[in-house]
Amino acid sequence: MNDLYLTVQDVLARNTFKHARLIAGKNGLDRQVKWSHVLEVSDFSSFVNGGEIILTTGIHLRLDTAAQLNYIKQLIELDVACLCVEIGTYFNEIHQDIINFANNQDFPIAIFEKTVKFVDITQDLHTVIINRHYEMLSKIDTLSRKFNELSLKPNGILKILQKLHSQFKTDILFISGDEKSYYYPIESKEWIHDLQVLLKENNTKTLEHDVYIIKDQPFALLPVNGLGQALGYLCLHLPQSLADEFVFLILDRASLAIAQILIRNRTIQERNQNNEDEFVRNLLYGRPVEQEDQQSYLPTKSRNTHFRIFVIQMDTNESIIDEHSWEEIRLQQSMIIRSLFKRHGFFPALTVNKNEITIIASFIASDQHIKDTSRFTELVHIIKSMDDNALSNDGSYNFGISSVQQDLSKIAACYKEAIKVVDIKQKFLFESDFYEDLGIYRLLLLINEEGYLDHYVDDYLQSIIDYDTKTDSKLFETLSTYLECGGSKKETADRLFIVRQTLYHRLEKIESILGQDFMSPLNRIALEVAIMAKQIVVQK
Repeated sequence: MNDLYLTVQDVLARNTFKHARLIAGKNGLDRQVKWSHVLEVSDFSSFVNGGEIILTTGIHLRLDTAAQLNYIKQLIELDVACLCVEIGTYFNEIHQDIINFANNQDFPIAIFEKTVKFVDITQDLHTVIINRHYEMLSKIDTLSRKFNELSLKPNGILKILQKLHSQFKTDILFISGDEKSYYYPIESKEWIHDLQVLLKENNTKTLEHDVYIIKDQPFALLPVNGLGQALGYLCLHLPQSLADEFVFLILDRASLAIAQILIRNRTIQERNQNNEDEFVRNLLYGRPVEQEDQQSYLPTKSRNTHFRIFVIQMDTNESIIDEHSWEEIRLQQSMIIRSLFKRHGFFPALTVNKNEITIIASFIASDQHIKDTSRFTELVHIIKSMDDNALSNDGSYNFGISSVQQDLSKIAACYKEAIKVVDIKQKFLFESDFYEDLGIYRLLLLINEEGYLDHYVDDYLQSIIDYDTKTDSKLFETLSTYLECGGSKKETADRLFIVRQTLYHRLEKIESILGQDFMSPLNRIALEVAIMAKQIVVQK
């Protein structure tokens, strides 16, 4: 009997099937039998779940060959394990065309040449299946304890793979994008490259546990999850393209033990990165750093090495976090972010505090890809979609990403750029996370730092604002909307929910205050800039 499940071959070898004879599908004897079912109707799709051995007297098969063939096709489509037909009162023989088709599909068909009691068969099989199920649950529990025990030993991942190999007697590998790959036995090393190619082709998503075909060979893949992402994949070479649920249950228990090893190792590594936090903060605030630290925490400078400053701000309730708890949270956040950035091809150096994570995201890019934002955008998407509020209490984040630079002396300026993006997004309806997309806001923010923006707003808008204050009118709102609508009176009236005549009256008043040429190209640009500047001035 198969160690993992009951097969058609196991069933046919039982005493209750001593009068059965296999007439088709001998190559399908390794199909799993999950249950037995007596079926005497022709419309049966709602009664079948898959994996059943179907017992029938053939009363519904007294049809022409085409109808019988369609019946067999339906059984195969529903993933039935085997068909057993009692030859006798209702059905005399199975046509050769049906046998040939079943052979081609490796679908087992057996006949009972003597009358049998289906109740005895179902009782026997159900007892075996249920007992087998309990045995497997017990085995899974035993294996789970063994995996946990092995996870505490040196080279624990390899020892877990060796245990899986002793269970399945086939190739087993652990493949990861940023960790060492493991495999057992030695011959299974040949699969590493092909599995890595599969993972790279799907590096923007976590592959679900399923059976995947690699060079015409089936592999059961199961993600090893931790820190809100897939840390790697367990890959089991299967003898057939279907994997029993127990295969994935055992792989799942092994993956939990491997995840514990990986997270424990990363925690140790992260604790050794304490000096990096101070080093990064010094760079962000323009303070001097040791050359030795720079070589330790940042990649070697080259023509194609660049960086952006990536800021994540989140809402953390500091009052409920004590120092010990915060240290554990900080370590977890560091591990999550570091692993995520490495997986996307970056060389991260980071600092973490209770409301902000800042990363010097170094990367290598050719001239035509220096300003490519796709990988950064993908990171933002992944962080936003993380489960269990991995980085913040409410799962809400604000992002700011600086321009691209090579000169490390510009890190402090890049940090300011990223913070400006976060500030702008919090104050205005601005969607992009990138500093280069701020457009005219970049210029306005610089002018504002020099203290000139207030005067500019006063020169172009103060008379309108004063009039609104005195008369409780809405000229400023009307002007802003009119400019946003490109001077379209109909669209402006619709957006303000006013009749056209009211709009005409307001525009006449605006014209009397600002002058008849307020919509000339230069004046219009000046007013639009002033309106944007007013948002910045008000928020100071």
